[in-house]
Amino acid sequence: MRYKSTRGQVSDLSFTEAVLMGLASDGGLLLPESVPDVSEHLEAWQSLSYSELAKNIMGLYIGDIAAAELGGIIDKSYSTFTNEKVTPLNRLGETYILELFHGPTLAFKDVALQFLGNVFEHILKETKGELNIVGATSGDTGSAAIAGVRGKDNINIFIMFPEGKTSELQELQMTSVLDANVHNLAVDGSFDDCQALLKSVFSDLPFKAQYQLGAVNSVNWARILAQIVYFFSAYFQLKEEQPQTHKVDFCVPTGNFGDIFAGYLARKMGLPIDRLILATNANDILARFFKTGRYEREEVNFTHSPAMDIQVSSNFERYLYYALEGSSAKVNEFMESFANTGAASIEFNTPSFDQTFAAGSATNEQTLAAIQEIYEVHGYITDPHTAVGLHVGKTLRRTEVPIIHLSTAHPAKFDAAIKLALPEVHPVHPTLEALKGAKTRKSKLEVDEDALKHFIKKQRAPE
Repeated sequence: MRYKSTRGQVSDLSFTEAVLMGLASDGGLLLPESVPDVSEHLEAWQSLSYSELAKNIMGLYIGDIAAAELGGIIDKSYSTFTNEKVTPLNRLGETYILELFHGPTLAFKDVALQFLGNVFEHILKETKGELNIVGATSGDTGSAAIAGVRGKDNINIFIMFPEGKTSELQELQMTSVLDANVHNLAVDGSFDDCQALLKSVFSDLPFKAQYQLGAVNSVNWARILAQIVYFFSAYFQLKEEQPQTHKVDFCVPTGNFGDIFAGYLARKMGLPIDRLILATNANDILARFFKTGRYEREEVNFTHSPAMDIQVSSNFERYLYYALEGSSAKVNEFMESFANTGAASIEFNTPSFDQTFAAGSATNEQTLAAIQEIYEVHGYITDPHTAVGLHVGKTLRRTEVPIIHLSTAHPAKFDAAIKLALPEVHPVHPTLEALKGAKTRKSKLEVDEDALKHFIKKQRAPE
C-alpha cells in the first residue's frame, strides 16, 4: 500500500514514510491510495482475538514492515491493556457501550498511541535516526502520546495543551511524567491555538527537516489505522450476542473527526455500518456541516466535555477528499476558502455525497442529564464526552438498527463534571489515585510560533 496527500503534491509514500511525515509536506493529510474491501473476510475474522484482528486489518495497509515484526509491535501495544478484549462491548439494556478506556491513560487515544509509539521505536531502530515529536492536546491525546514514548531512546516529545482548559486529572497525567524526553507546554490560549501552532511549525519544511519533527496527533495516518480495528471488534462482539444483526449504527463523540473517520473507512472496507452518528457539544461546526453543507468557524465554547472544545477539526480534510470525488483541486479550493474567510461550503446534491452521517449536538445541561439518566437506570457512570454521544444517539435512534456508543474515557478523569451531575457519586480509578500529590513539571508558552521553535531548539539541538 502506498500513500498520497489530500492536496495532491505528495504521493507514492510507504507506510513508514507516511508515519514519519505526519502532516503531508504540502499541508494536506495522508491517505492510502486505495481502501481494500474485506467483506469476504468478515465471517473468518469473527472469532479472532483483538491483536489477531489488528494484524489482519493493519497488514493490508503496511507493506514495509515484515509480518512477524508487525505482529510483535501489535502484541506489545495491546499487552498494556487491562481487559483481555482490549475494547470490550458493554450492554446496558438496549444500550451498547464500547469501552475504549482500558489502556494506560484510561482514554481511547491509548489504542492508537501505544501502537504508534512502538512503530516509531521500530523505525528509529531500523534507521538509527532521532525524532522530536510535537503534539497538541485538548485533554487525552497528550497523556496517551507521552505514555506511548516516555523513556524511549532517540525520541523527545513536546506536548502543547491549553492552560487551565483540560481537567485537573488530565493535566496531572501529563505533567507528572518527569522522564527527560518529555516536555509539557501550557499554552495561554485554546486548543485551536495549540493546533494552529502545530500546523504552522510543521509547514516550515526546513525547520521540520532540521529538527526531525514527527506527529502524534490524529493527522498521523497510523492513528486512524489503529482506530479502524475497534469498529470491527465492536461489530463482532455484537454479532456474538445478536447473530441475526446485519447492520449497526455507531455513535461517536467527535471533536477532531479522527475517531469517526476511522469508522468511515471501516464502512468503506465493507463493515456493515448503516450510519455514523456524529455527536458534538456546543462546538458544533461538524454537526452544522452535516446538516447544511456549510463548514463555518465560530468562537470556541468551553464545556464539560473539554476534549471536544474544538472549532477546526484536523481530520475533516480526509473526509472532504472523498466527498469531493478525490479531487485535490476542490479540496485546495475548499480549504483555502476556509482559511481566508472562516467558512466554506459543499453541495450535498453531488453524486459522490452519501448519507452515511447523521449529526447532532448536546448542551452542557443535556450532557449532565445524560450522565444522570444512565446512572439512574443502569447504575453506570459515564464520562461527559460519552454522555454527549448518549444524548445525541437517543435523539437519532431507530428501533430497527442497534447503536454502539463509543465511550472515550474513564469517568474518573472528569470528576468535576460527574460531581455536577451526580453529587453523591465519586468515580475513582487506582491509576489516577496514584497520581495525586505527584511532583509535576510544565513550561508556559505564549501563542507564538517563534516561541515554540525556540523551545524545541533549546531542548534538543540537531546533531
